Amino acid sequence: MEKRSEEEKQAAAKAEYEKLLTMRSGGTYIPPARLRALQSQITDKSSKEYQRMAWEALKKSINGLINKVNVSNIKHIVPELFGENLIRGRRLFCRSIMKAQAASLPFTPIYAAMAAIVNTKLPQVGELLLKRLIVQFKKGFKRNDKAVCLSATTFITHICNQQVANEIVAAQILLLLLNKPTDDSVEIAVGLTREVGQHLEEMSGPIALAVFDQFRNILNEADIDKRVQYMIEVLFQVRKDKYKDNPAIKEELDLVEEEDQITHRMALDDDIDVQDGLNIFKFDPEWEQNEELYKRLKAEILGEGSDDEDDDDEEDDSEDDEEKKEEKALEIKDQSNTDLVNLRRTIYLTIMSSIDPEECCHKLMKVTLPPGQEPELPSMIIECCSQERTYSKFYGLIGERFAKINRLWTDLFEQSFAKYYDTIHRYETNRLRNIARFFGHLLNSDALGWHVLSIVHLNEEETTSSSRIFIKILFQDLSEEMGMAKLQARLKDDILRPYFEGLFPRDNPRNTRFSINYFTSIGMGAITEEMREYLQNMPKPALPTLPAAAADATSDSGSSVSSYSSYTDPALVLVLALAPPLDLGLDLGLDPALRPALVPALVPGLGPGLGLYLGLYLCLGLHLVLDIALILAIAIFRAGTETTATIVRLNLD
Repeated sequence: MEKRSEEEKQAAAKAEYEKLLTMRSGGTYIPPARLRALQSQITDKSSKEYQRMAWEALKKSINGLINKVNVSNIKHIVPELFGENLIRGRRLFCRSIMKAQAASLPFTPIYAAMAAIVNTKLPQVGELLLKRLIVQFKKGFKRNDKAVCLSATTFITHICNQQVANEIVAAQILLLLLNKPTDDSVEIAVGLTREVGQHLEEMSGPIALAVFDQFRNILNEADIDKRVQYMIEVLFQVRKDKYKDNPAIKEELDLVEEEDQITHRMALDDDIDVQDGLNIFKFDPEWEQNEELYKRLKAEILGEGSDDEDDDDEEDDSEDDEEKKEEKALEIKDQSNTDLVNLRRTIYLTIMSSIDPEECCHKLMKVTLPPGQEPELPSMIIECCSQERTYSKFYGLIGERFAKINRLWTDLFEQSFAKYYDTIHRYETNRLRNIARFFGHLLNSDALGWHVLSIVHLNEEETTSSSRIFIKILFQDLSEEMGMAKLQARLKDDILRPYFEGLFPRDNPRNTRFSINYFTSIGMGAITEEMREYLQNMPKPALPTLPAAAADATSDSGSSVSSYSSYTDPALVLVLALAPPLDLGLDLGLDPALRPALVPALVPGLGPGLGLYLGLYLCLGLHLVLDIALILAIAIFRAGTETTATIVRLNLD
C-alpha cells in the first residue's frame, strides 16, 4: 500500500512538472521555489523528467563555471568543470564557451587555454568546438557578418596557438580573407595575423611568408582605406619586432605540456558534422550506466580515490594488483619500432618544412627525444643531407649549430663520423660525396674535433675504393674552405699530430709510399713533404749475407777483375735500348740498398762483374725496373748464340 502511494506521488509530481514546463515555455512565470520543490519530489533516475532536470542543472553549472573563469582562478575552475559530465554536456560546453567568448573578445586567450586543458583529457570536446567554430565562421563570412567572423576567427587563432587546431586552418582563413580584399576583411586578417603570426612563423614558415606576401601586394596594389593601410604597416613592424608584444601564448596561460597536446587537423573545405543532435535534450535509457562510466573517468582525470575508510583493505589489494599489472606491462616490448619510425618521420618533416637553418634548429630542439634515442637526430640530419642531388650547405649549418650547442651533440656527431666511415661502402657515389662534404664543413668550422680522423688508416689493406673516395672529397673540401696553407698548419699541429698517424703512416715504408702517392694523385702533394723527407732519410738496413750458391758461382767464375769491364759492355747498352717494356706488376717490396747483393743471387752464373753492374744500375737508376730478360739476353749474346729470349720483367719498385 505504501509502495503504491509512493508511486502515485511520483506520478503526480511528474505531471505537475510537465505542466509547469509547458507553462514556462509559453511565457508564464514559474516561481523558482515551487519548481525546486517539485524537482525534489522526483527521484526516479530512469524517468524522463529526472533526466530533464539533470540536463538543466548541467547547463547552469557549466555556464556558471565558464562565466567565472579568469587568469587567476583557471587552475581551480578546470577541476570543477571536469566534475560535470562533459561528455553528455559537450554541446552545452561548446555553446556556453563560444557565447562567452563572443561577448568578451579580450578574454579569448583564457577560454582557449581552458579548451586546451579539456582537450587533453576529452579530445572529442575539443574537436566539436573546432568544428562549430569553423561552421560559424563560414556562416558569418557568407552573410558578411563582421562581428561573427571576428569572434569565430579570433577563437580559432587562439586554439591554434594552444595547438588544439592545426595551423593550416588559420592559414586558410587568412588567405580566404585576403583573396578578395575589402576594408573589413583586411582589418580582420591583420588582427588575426597579430595573434597567430608568431605561431605560424614557428610551425610553418612558408605559409607565414605567403601570408605576408599577400599583405604586401594588397598594400601596394589594392584600393583600400588609409586606415587599413596603416594597420598593415604596423603589422609589418610587429613582425620585424618578432611579436614581442603579441606572444602566441602568455606565460600564465601556458598550462598544457607539449607531450599532452592533441592537435585536430581540419580544413575549411572539409565535410564537417557539427552533431546538431546534441543541441537538445534526449532521453537516455542507460542514464545510470553512463553516469557511472563518467564517474570513473572523472576519478581518473582528477586522481580521486574512495572516500570510504572501511575500504582501505580493498584499496590496498587493488593497488597490489595494479602494481603487478604494471610490472607485467613493463615486460612487454614493442618490437615493431613504431615509435622510432614516428620519431624519424617527425624529424624528417621538421627539416623539410624549414626555410633556414636557424628555424630548423629551433624546431628540432622542440622535438621530444625518448631516452636513448638522441643519436637518431644526427643520423637523420646526415641521411637527409645524403638524399639531396647535390650537397646543400643548409645541412652543414644545422649540424654545426647542434654540435656547438653542448658536448652531448658534439659527441654524437663524432660517433656518427666513425659509424659512417666504417659503413661508407654501402652508399652510392653521390650520397657518399654529400656525406663527406657535410663532415668537411663540421671539421672546417671546428664544430667537430679533428681527433676523429684517428680512425682513418690510409694503406692498401685497410681502405676500400669507397673510403678512398670519401677521404679524397673530405680533404679537397677542407682545402677549398680553409686554404692549403691553413690546412697544412692544422695537420702539423703538435697536439693533433698523434691523431694523424693513420693518415700519414711511418710504420712501414710501403704504407708511407702509398700515402704519398695517394695525396699526390688527388692534387694535395704539398701535405706529404714531411713524409717524403722521412722516406728519403730512412736508415738503410745492413746488407744480408750472400747465399752459398751465389758464393760458389762467384768463386767459379774467375777473372773478377776483367768482369768489371761490363760497366761499358756494348752488348748491355744494345739490349737495354732494344728491350720492350713488359710490366707484370709483381711488387716484391725490396729495399734499393739490398739490390746490388741480391742480383748475383737471382742470376747465378753471370759472374760478379755483370751482377755488380746491374746492382749499381738499379740503385742509381731512380727506381728503374730490373728486367730478367735483359740478363738472359746479355748472356746469350756473349755466348754467340742468336736465340731470341722471352722477356719477362720483374717490377721491384
